Amino acid sequence: MKQIHKILIANRGEIACRIIRTAKKMGIRSVAVYSEIDHDSLHVKQADEAFCIGHSELSDTYLNIAKIIETAKKAKADAIHPGYGFLAENPMFVKACEEAGIIFIGPDARAMKIMGNKIEARNFAKKIRVPITEGITGNAKELIFTAPKIGFPVLLKAAAGGGGKGMRIVHAVPELEEAIESTSRQAKAYFGDETVYIEKYIEEPRHIEVQILGDEAGNVIHLFERECSIQRRYQKIIEESPSPTLKPEVRLKMCEAAVRIGKEAGYTSAGTIEFLVDRQLNFYFLEMNTRIQVEHPVTEMVTGIDIVEEQILIASGHPLRISQEDVKQKGHAIECRIYAEDPSNNFQPSPGNMSLYREPDIAGIRIDTGIVSGSAIKSSFDPMICKLVVWGEDREEATQMMVGALHDYIIHGIKTNIPFLSALLQSEAFVSNRISTRFCDEHLQNIVGGIEAEKGKLPLHVPVAGYLMASLSNSLVAGCQAARVWQQIGFWRDLIRIRLKAGKQEITARISRSGKNIFDIDISGSTHHCSIDSWSENRMACTINGHDHVLFVSEDQGNLGYVSTGGFLYAMQREDLLTETVSEASFDSATHEGGHITSPMPGKVTKINVKPDEEVKKGQVLLIIEAMKMENLISAPVNGIVQKVNVKLGQMVETSTVLVDMEKK
Repeated sequence: MKQIHKILIANRGEIACRIIRTAKKMGIRSVAVYSEIDHDSLHVKQADEAFCIGHSELSDTYLNIAKIIETAKKAKADAIHPGYGFLAENPMFVKACEEAGIIFIGPDARAMKIMGNKIEARNFAKKIRVPITEGITGNAKELIFTAPKIGFPVLLKAAAGGGGKGMRIVHAVPELEEAIESTSRQAKAYFGDETVYIEKYIEEPRHIEVQILGDEAGNVIHLFERECSIQRRYQKIIEESPSPTLKPEVRLKMCEAAVRIGKEAGYTSAGTIEFLVDRQLNFYFLEMNTRIQVEHPVTEMVTGIDIVEEQILIASGHPLRISQEDVKQKGHAIECRIYAEDPSNNFQPSPGNMSLYREPDIAGIRIDTGIVSGSAIKSSFDPMICKLVVWGEDREEATQMMVGALHDYIIHGIKTNIPFLSALLQSEAFVSNRISTRFCDEHLQNIVGGIEAEKGKLPLHVPVAGYLMASLSNSLVAGCQAARVWQQIGFWRDLIRIRLKAGKQEITARISRSGKNIFDIDISGSTHHCSIDSWSENRMACTINGHDHVLFVSEDQGNLGYVSTGGFLYAMQREDLLTETVSEASFDSATHEGGHITSPMPGKVTKINVKPDEEVKKGQVLLIIEAMKMENLISAPVNGIVQKVNVKLGQMVETSTVLVDMEKK
């Protein structure tokens, strides 16, 4: 047996925190690595030791094999855990660990090479007679020539990657060339390998995967399956176990096929065999993830097995402690991935500073996260905030628990997918299990429209009155230093008139106070009798027109206020505040009639398609900005002529950076 006393985690965020938690439970010291922009991250604070390995570029930090190995030696770490993403499925990293005499907590390079590359894995599965969908690989010309033989639509993927990065559905030959270029570029950036392949696309597929464990003695077992069909941009956002789709006989066959793949590959450590399932419940091998999965907590919740602990024991040379007969599914678990993104804008990432972060306080739930109150969601990384996991006796109970937990998850200052997830879980299609990997594409507009309709039913005077009471009582975030007009001229007057914006509405409110925390607030001609009953850490219990309400209120450094009530978030902007600085910059966004075109978020310029004096058509892609592991196409808002390109390839840009000046034609 190989004794492990100290583990370096070659990752960041929630998965690094997750590994640290199990290491502490096992009495093993942990070492974090971090880029300079991650210096205040939770995984850095939780680890026993932490080392900075560069500024911000992934190639210089979390993807730099030499630096990570050097740091592990410096820290005298016995082992390295790669988490998921980054170097987790890189055989060169495994070999570098072996050469340095450091234990890699994962499979060996041989098994990773066979199963970590999608093309190799498909060939291997076909060889051992596990069903696969038809697919091809080759250079761009070969793929364009061969794709019609499979029949459209086809699915284009990065051979060495995962997490849906670069994945595209292609419906016709003319789309292929640009799709191959984009997928190759993202594959090179995220996985260091630009190889792509094409497989036949199955209409309305289910995505179901099986968790396996294998040891060095050749023992392989499964921990049953997870249903991961609810996805956006080919990334999972809701996972559950057991699958509500599989019949017992199909579950047995699928799990047996997964174990067979693991045994034939000589696989050690934790791994996941992913399958597509068609309408007739025929299953097809999709790929293997030779690492811990993002969604592993749902399996842990229904089996009671700590998968990270098993990884560490297997890497130490221990045989599996669990037999197949020991593994049972109990109850039902659901995981929701909470993202900083805007579902109403095609899930556009929403990085920034949170003015309030409050996790639900409900017994029996699990939150895997790498952030705390005050954390910033950085544009350099994936926009996932956390994984929220619940367990119930059955699917109905687990769903109800999740909806309640989402309702109590309060995040201000950025947009999140929390309302979307809540509405999705309550949709008739989800409840009746009429889902597929196309669910979000097919139901997005209905869900977003339903959210807005439900929000519109709530009386606006409640969040407006709550915000005004908190603001006038000087009870908001202590870090907000902007001076209020009446604080300069004398606080209080008998009657105060305030102009503010609530969403898109402009409101004039008149407020009088008859006691310390008692107000009469006139909003659009209607008077509301209000009082603050208690206030603690942004939580306000108040009475409005005789009805009790609990509101969460915050304010950011730009004096933008936020109120949560009824499961919805409202943004408020007072127009009577004197801010410390006022930006003199002005520009037109890419949705306006030409002028200055800016990035929708901070990011890096990865492609420039135009040059000065070039004539462009409305919708033509001018540049590509990479942010939060996603390519954002910056398109021409109108027909026009490019006057100036203000950025260079590889340049980091902010939302205030003017990318292109163009003149409307």
